[in-house]
Amino acid sequence: MNKRLIVILMSLLVVLSIAIAGCGKQEDKKNNNTSSGNTTQEKKIEAKFASEEIEGDFMTVWAQKFAEEMKKSSNGNIDITVYPFGTLGESRDINELCQLGVVQYVFSDFAWISSFVPEAQVLALNYIWPKERIIECLEWVVKNGEFMPVLEKYFRQKGLVPLGVMFEGWQTITSKKPINSLADMNGFKVRVMGSKLLVENYKAYGAVPTPITFGEVYTALQTGLVEGQINPIFAIRSSKFYEVQDYFIQAYNEPFLGIPTVNAQFFDSLPKETQEKMRQWWKDAVVPSGKWIEERHKEDLAAMLKEKPQIKVIELSDAEIGKFRKRAETVYPKFLEIGGQGAKEVLDVLQKDIENAKKALGIKL
Repeated sequence: MNKRLIVILMSLLVVLSIAIAGCGKQEDKKNNNTSSGNTTQEKKIEAKFASEEIEGDFMTVWAQKFAEEMKKSSNGNIDITVYPFGTLGESRDINELCQLGVVQYVFSDFAWISSFVPEAQVLALNYIWPKERIIECLEWVVKNGEFMPVLEKYFRQKGLVPLGVMFEGWQTITSKKPINSLADMNGFKVRVMGSKLLVENYKAYGAVPTPITFGEVYTALQTGLVEGQINPIFAIRSSKFYEVQDYFIQAYNEPFLGIPTVNAQFFDSLPKETQEKMRQWWKDAVVPSGKWIEERHKEDLAAMLKEKPQIKVIELSDAEIGKFRKRAETVYPKFLEIGGQGAKEVLDVLQKDIENAKKALGIKL
């Protein structure tokens, strides 16, 4: 209730400030017209961008790069302030604030945004993306496929617009016990993000998945509430999960995908050329940001192994991955049940786009 009250109060403050600013602009316009005929000033855009990650991590870094480029290309008329994780609330809070228009942008992962747009859970399906050259495949889908316009249709129903889909590295399972096979997943108590589909994915592997807010994961691992968690390497290091985990397992089942999102009412108020500039920036950022995170992961993994040499890195064999894949495919029909009214459409389009991308790029795996 306290959070709801804060959101309502913040919303009222924003509405009031907009109204006051609007009156000021009208007065300025009136004064300008009186003193110099039809003189007008280019409208300055000020916006807030809430990130789901801390300072220095992928979402915050690339949100800042976006803000810098928008300011530079607009000669200072687009002024976006980026707020790292925790400054405006938890993951659910910032998505809600964006939906309400209290903040104009949010950079969130596919799991948390699916609380508002269930169709976004299609990105949580395991083994839907190729193991090889996933960054190029994602870029092809975003630039040439039908997926983004279809996804936008369902985001707009909730007052939001997705500007892109960004690769933040493969998810890594960490654990207190070794996991070398599908059988080792039986009874494994693991923290997952807040997505019904992710819960179903890991149930299919035999695990006991538990959604826990990101800010509470370290304590949950430390106290034994869960035995392991799933995150990309950069988050494992920056949040120090490795301090209370002994094994890193790579199954290449789930890429961590972020969705930079904008409030629809705010976005539609912008000039068309500005809207297109923003969309294009995120499309063009898929490959450089993907390469950036891969280099970051190499550095982060090396640093963690140096600090804690007893960590064991396990990469599952192709045979074991095949077993995981078969289990994962049993979850696809469940997405049609829990993925909202557009579940079948977004799944069909995404699978078609990925297959077309693989053909165009010569990807076999």
